[in-house]
Amino acid sequence: MRIDRDYARRTLARLVQINSVNPTLASGASGEAEIAAFIVDSLRDAGLSAEIFEPEPGRTTVLGRLPGTGGGRSLMLNAHVDTVDVTGMDEPFSGAVRDGKLYGRGAYDMKGSLSAMMTAAKALVDSKTRLAGDLLIAAVADEEYGSLGTADLLRRGIRADGAIVTEPTALEVCLAHKGYLWIEVAVEGRAAHGSKFDLGLDANLKMGAFLHALADLERDLRARPPHPLVGPPSLHAALLNGGTGLSTYAARATVQIERRTIPGETEAQAVAEIQSIVNRLAAADPDFHATVRPFFSRDPFEVAADAPVVRAVDAAVARVLGRPPAHIGDTPWMDAALLQAAGIETVVCGCGGAGAHAAVEWVDLESVYGLSEILAEAAIAYCTALQ
Repeated sequence: MRIDRDYARRTLARLVQINSVNPTLASGASGEAEIAAFIVDSLRDAGLSAEIFEPEPGRTTVLGRLPGTGGGRSLMLNAHVDTVDVTGMDEPFSGAVRDGKLYGRGAYDMKGSLSAMMTAAKALVDSKTRLAGDLLIAAVADEEYGSLGTADLLRRGIRADGAIVTEPTALEVCLAHKGYLWIEVAVEGRAAHGSKFDLGLDANLKMGAFLHALADLERDLRARPPHPLVGPPSLHAALLNGGTGLSTYAARATVQIERRTIPGETEAQAVAEIQSIVNRLAAADPDFHATVRPFFSRDPFEVAADAPVVRAVDAAVARVLGRPPAHIGDTPWMDAALLQAAGIETVVCGCGGAGAHAAVEWVDLESVYGLSEILAEAAIAYCTALQ
């Protein structure tokens, strides 16, 4: 498979030069509209059909399609187009190349992989390769916050037999990642003047008892048998709030907890562990009153090592790099979990580089070229296989 390296580099540079900071993360940010327009034009110029969807007004996802001849599996290549903010970066949108690295916000997370997806599709068209199944190119909005883009595609009934999410993995093959949920615990006290200890009930001090018990749970989580690819579960007390003034007993204190889950754990299980702390404290202290409220959840992800899409990617990596890939896990959450939960067998494989969400971000250009070839070869192997 012949890869157009110049196209890959030029496309990546332009993707990085377009500001696509997620407006939910940075007020007034550009969002995905401009980059979506560029991607649509590029895919159409390369010979694919392409359309734009808006999961919410002003938030844009692109879906490209290379139709198959029929009778084979369909494959989705998935990358997000939004980025985090650029505060503190000296060259957020330069796309400059130095020593084989291309710099700028999103170069590594994950416009390098998006460029590789587009280059792989172009290579298939240029070589007149006819896949039996459809190849979908999903350039999705909002993965950095709420995954509006991928969730919207699934709501629209857009499906494939398999998917490769191209989050950065340094060309290794990721079979699992952690999930997470956010839980708020609110402890109730009673407001009173600071001099009236007989009237006040300090929610902040009551919260201290909860946090002490939460620390015990945190240590227990990390001591549990780890998942072989992603390690043990964990939690942290992310945000604390309580009290209204120095001379007032705090009527309410809250803590927002992030709980990282591993494959096999459920939201109900994780919430129950927090609730058990509250129940135990309430049983020991009649003045302890608290509620537990989960308010956001993302499931962990895991795919079998012998799944057809994994075998296709493994074979493509071995063919391109001359060695079998390592099977790895990762700790951040990815859209892979949404696709897998929708019944689409999914694996993760992407570029190499550094600086995701950091002040200096870069992607290794050779890994972009390598990923382009890997994705094209994987598509041939997967989409020509009869169902």
